[in-house]
Amino acid sequence: MEYLIQTPGQLSSQLRALRRAQGLSQLQLGAMVGVGQTRIARIESDPTAISVEQFLGILSALGVQMVLRPTGAGAAASSAAAGKRRPTEEPW
Repeated sequence: MEYLIQTPGQLSSQLRALRRAQGLSQLQLGAMVGVGQTRIARIESDPTAISVEQFLGILSALGVQMVLRPTGAGAAASSAAAGKRRPTEEPW
């Protein structure tokens, strides 16, 4: 399932929901990523206060990944270009 995240509040809710869906406490998730329970609580309440490294570690521990996708007119152009790209060519 995919979740569209456009605001820090949406990210906050989704991180909390993903943790709970995995049956993890804040303490357990913190142990998995090498931080304390209070750090996880702060991240869940204010996801703008997280490093990219911690964010990716939390996503990994929760069994999810981040995907960046173009929106609007750029999405159509990217899809068309992707169809013409050789398989070994980097997308950027």
